[in-house]
Amino acid sequence: MTTIDAAALTRRRLTEPDAVPAAWAARRRRTALSDDGRLLLIAADHPARGALAVRDDARAMASRPDLLHRLATALQRPGVDGVLGTPDVLEDLLLSGLLDDKVVIGSMNRGGLQGATFELDDRFTAYDADTIAANGLDGGKMLTRIALDEPGTAPTLEASGSAVTALARHGRMAMVEPFMTVRTSPNRVENLLDPDSVIDSIHIAAGLGATSARTWLKLPVVHEMARVLDATTLPCLLLGGDPKGEPADTYVEWGRALEHSSAAGLVVGRALLFPPDGDVASAVDAAVDLVHGGTR
Repeated sequence: MTTIDAAALTRRRLTEPDAVPAAWAARRRRTALSDDGRLLLIAADHPARGALAVRDDARAMASRPDLLHRLATALQRPGVDGVLGTPDVLEDLLLSGLLDDKVVIGSMNRGGLQGATFELDDRFTAYDADTIAANGLDGGKMLTRIALDEPGTAPTLEASGSAVTALARHGRMAMVEPFMTVRTSPNRVENLLDPDSVIDSIHIAAGLGATSARTWLKLPVVHEMARVLDATTLPCLLLGGDPKGEPADTYVEWGRALEHSSAAGLVVGRALLFPPDGDVASAVDAAVDLVHGGTR
């Protein structure tokens, strides 16, 4: 079991900055995204948007060594296919030797900081398509929140469409995460999680870019998921979100949604990395069984 020495990472970043591109070049990549048509990815891009809370703990993700320890535990469980993150997190995992044979998705737009008056102007402040391709990542993910009364939505849609096109030209997956969104106060926005709002977001997101050949959707689990997923033929990954209820109920919801033909797996961060009982390995194993059918 590989553990992460955060102090050693800092020393190496200080003295060997060229170790990062060298490690990307040396990384052993998978020959295919998935062997069975399903993916389980661990999400770790929340902190870059200033979103550190899990349930009622506002600072749950504030410690980078703690987050890296949880990620290392999750990524080494059999059946976990890969990780989604920003450059800082992925490069820590890379330098720790944890990304060989994993699907690696770079998070692209983290500029819509949580709680900011400009939150819905989701600028592309992290990965770009050229870097994703040059470093051998498997794709890029973009949060695409659509607020009909927010001027920032238009440039976000344009930027997401350009990213979809650029990723496709490089032969990389574009993972679009759409929401219909409203602002409920100057510093608070809310994603609309009723079935019709999710269906509307799907149709808008699916049409972004000059081609949809490599577009996947990352969608919330809501009521009437069969009707929601009937809105697209694109592969869909289901997101975990900030866990609210009992974990057992969450797994049941995920399992039902995964029965649909468009559902290609899960992208989950907080629900697996910060389970109520603290047992990351068991939480991840339960998700693996849902996605891969107990084939660990």
